[in-house]
Amino acid sequence: MEKQVALEKDQHGEPGDLVHLEKSGLGDHAGLDDSNLPRYDDKETKRILRKVDYRLLPMLTLLYVLAFLDRGNIGNAKVAGMNKELKLTGTQYNIALTVFFFPYSIFEVPSNIVLKLMRPSLWITILMLSWGVVMTLQGIVQNYHGLIITRTLLGLTESGFFPAATYLLTTWYCRFEVQTRLSIFFSAASMAGAFSGLLAFAIEKMDGIAGLGGWRWIFILEGIFTVVIGLSLHWTLPDSPETASFLTPGEKEFIIRRLRQDAGTSAGQVRTNEGFQWRYLRAALSDWKIYFAVIIYWGNSICLYGFTYSAPTIILGLGYTAANAQLLTIPIYVVGVCSTIFFSVLADRHQTRWPFIVIPFSVALVGFIGLLSIPHPKLPGLTYAFLFTIPGGVYPPLIGCLSWVANNLAPTWKRAVGMAVLISIGNMGGAIGSNIFLAQQAPHYWLGYGLALGMVLAAIISTFVLRIAYGMLNKQRDKMSEEEIRAKYTEDELLDLGDKSPLYRYVL
Repeated sequence: MEKQVALEKDQHGEPGDLVHLEKSGLGDHAGLDDSNLPRYDDKETKRILRKVDYRLLPMLTLLYVLAFLDRGNIGNAKVAGMNKELKLTGTQYNIALTVFFFPYSIFEVPSNIVLKLMRPSLWITILMLSWGVVMTLQGIVQNYHGLIITRTLLGLTESGFFPAATYLLTTWYCRFEVQTRLSIFFSAASMAGAFSGLLAFAIEKMDGIAGLGGWRWIFILEGIFTVVIGLSLHWTLPDSPETASFLTPGEKEFIIRRLRQDAGTSAGQVRTNEGFQWRYLRAALSDWKIYFAVIIYWGNSICLYGFTYSAPTIILGLGYTAANAQLLTIPIYVVGVCSTIFFSVLADRHQTRWPFIVIPFSVALVGFIGLLSIPHPKLPGLTYAFLFTIPGGVYPPLIGCLSWVANNLAPTWKRAVGMAVLISIGNMGGAIGSNIFLAQQAPHYWLGYGLALGMVLAAIISTFVLRIAYGMLNKQRDKMSEEEIRAKYTEDELLDLGDKSPLYRYVL
């Protein structure tokens, strides 16, 4: 059985620590061992996972909706009169968008290191309370410099949430269960875009209350709500299967054992509570495959942030009123939600990643070509139709990329740091995306659509490079038998090798 798990880990692997499962009872599920644990479609497995889903996913989804609302609502505030009241030029607005991303990217790796050293619910609570306060204060800024300060602090305080939440999901679910869950969580970004327009439309009507403009109330109310939700996380966000109060002892052990079985690298005892070591950071920083994944990530972040901050303005330029421009962003983001979940379910079902990165990116590629080709003033309806391809095409690949990298990093410390490195550098694309839709190029936005087209093409090429590389590495490892490997390495050495262990197989 041990050899079978090792050789089939590309089908049923979770990139956790290298493990050896002892055959023993399983609490309420006594008699279940690593040779007869339920499969992915087993009814008992589904029942327990559904229990986890109902507790974990709604909370993380709500938190990400708030995070994305709070960083993206500046686009709605612009349409609602922020630029006019603060006397911002087009360049100053773009700078305000850009400064968010530098602290946001820099502090993601340190944040995930802190995450591994304390309870996730506590660390995420600290992050949420901090960015909620900053968001609220952004509603009372009086000039350009105040806006720059709050946007910089918002980037700092939000920096750790997305990598923390993404890593947290990988500690609960097996390898080919995680992308579907990530898609539900990440689709919150699309929903946030939809809600942002809807909320802005409603909150704008508070213009003049307490002597404040409607755009200020957008920041203040959304910031206060973030603080309120952050205060509840101690009771509502579970930290790990080992400490989950909503699971029975048998269910806890059941989840832990199936995760260990699914690790796909049966090479020794689990190392629990191992402290941080610099070699994990070095291993992540020196893994060239992460940098090709960054290009895939940029195919999302450059396009996504550029579009998110500019969508209301783009639609406004098609001849619609400011209020209708806010509302017309909603169906575009709903398409992004449906597309993200659809492709992620297919990826988990087919137990592969790369095709479901390439296909949606290809949809976006066609969309950007169309947006570069059509005469926008003459065909506003067609322009609006092509806008649907942007979230529909660039949202799903990010989840595929995150899942692919998470699936192919071991042990867990390298995974935590490596995912933070990916997200950290990947989010620098937001600084680029914030500056590519230039007001003077409206309504054609040659730079915005053109650069996005080039990045999507580069992302598709990078996906093929990684597919070929992972396939070649798996074939090389298939040439060695388990007996040869164990004769050459001790179990401790195999543990230290992590995903470089000859027993490890990469997901394609």
